[in-house]
Amino acid sequence: MSNPFSQHPQIGVVTTFSELIHSHFAGQMNALCWQRNLQGDFKEIVEKLELIENITEVSIDDLKELTLSAQGHLAREIILNDMQQLTAFGASPSLNLLKCYERDDEFDYISTDVYSFHVDRSPIATDTFLCTYYGASSDIVPNDHVTQKILIPEIREQLKALYDGPASEFDDFLAEYFFDLHYQLKENAVPVNLGNGHLWRLAVDHPTQHVLPCVHRAPVENAGEYRLMLIC
Repeated sequence: MSNPFSQHPQIGVVTTFSELIHSHFAGQMNALCWQRNLQGDFKEIVEKLELIENITEVSIDDLKELTLSAQGHLAREIILNDMQQLTAFGASPSLNLLKCYERDDEFDYISTDVYSFHVDRSPIATDTFLCTYYGASSDIVPNDHVTQKILIPEIREQLKALYDGPASEFDDFLAEYFFDLHYQLKENAVPVNLGNGHLWRLAVDHPTQHVLPCVHRAPVENAGEYRLMLIC
């Protein structure tokens, strides 16, 4: 299989689930990809699931109850195996059928929704795992291709105008409302699309993390098409 990710120092490529969970982030590398060329009809699964509101969590029972073709069955077994392996590892995978996420349009100078480039933060040591089986897929970007939005002078000034507490607690305010998690692309920045079928592990901001957290965003969905993705 050709390797479209090998040219990116941010990305480590592995060939097994065991490698994915046991490899270590280091240096610039804060994303690991179990690169796969999956067989099966994931579109059939999407078309047979019922969307409730804009995001529906699909249970294992929901998945098992679908009547599928041989190719649909193959796709289902891949998803179930991914969920089983992640659960055995100690993660809590969620399979989502997704029309769109909620948009944050309260302020025109900064957004805190998942369509904005952002990092994940956790009080405990953890990583983000995700795989898009069908539909538009997420992007990541090297950390030196972005600027933290709260450090952009015009944005920082508008946030200061929004804040009415003591100056010594301004940074706490930025963290409380997640403003500090969001980033703006620098000129000539080149995001990397994560593609379909690959299982990714992304570095999260937590107290024991020794690399920078992975900056990523959810994609704008393709018109008339739902996404099927696993995340934990």
